[in-house]
Amino acid sequence: MMARANFILILVALACALSTVSSNHRARKLFTELEAAQKRMRDLDVEWGQLQLEQSTLAAHVRVEKAAREKLGMKPPAPGQIISVEPVLAN
Repeated sequence: MMARANFILILVALACALSTVSSNHRARKLFTELEAAQKRMRDLDVEWGQLQLEQSTLAAHVRVEKAAREKLGMKPPAPGQIISVEPVLAN
């Protein structure tokens, strides 16, 4: 009877030990994945900042006006060609 109780306790202890090892392994794996995701997030933040800077440079009024003049042959309208339109307010 005592031997059987000892055997059961050993099995329970072994199951607990295996469960602990498995949990630790999973926690380390998840932590590694978290670090990789955080690095990716930082890299994307840097890329986003670079893209915003590039967009502001490309969309600068002076640059757009220069491209319109040089590449498209556009020019500003004469003062008599400008028509102002007032917005209509909806009730």
